[in-house]
Amino acid sequence: MPSPRKPTAAELELLRILWQIGPATAKQVHQEAAAARPDSAYATVLRVLQVMHAKGLLTRDESQRAHVYAPAQPQDSLQTSLVKDLIHKAFSGSGKELVLAALRGHVTDKERAEIAQFLKDEQ
Repeated sequence: MPSPRKPTAAELELLRILWQIGPATAKQVHQEAAAARPDSAYATVLRVLQVMHAKGLLTRDESQRAHVYAPAQPQDSLQTSLVKDLIHKAFSGSGKELVLAALRGHVTDKERAEIAQFLKDEQ
């Protein structure tokens, strides 16, 4: 089976919801989306979920009246795939350059200390 296509920003938002709450109906996903963005329309959420299913980003259980959607890949697996793609496209394949770019102004002192501790522990 070919790997799923890359999600758009709107699709990533719905994936984050599903990773957080687990398999859910379109109504449940819409309720979560509307909590963060009150302008979210149910019909739009449903359509995006349907498109995501067609793209292979979601599975859909059709055994109940209300279809239940779930991510086709675990969160860490999709994130790893997206990072690999970003490294290849934007950083000429250099993971080091990605990390250095991320550290320039995007990391708090606390996060920097956690990263340093992680690197120390990995040695």
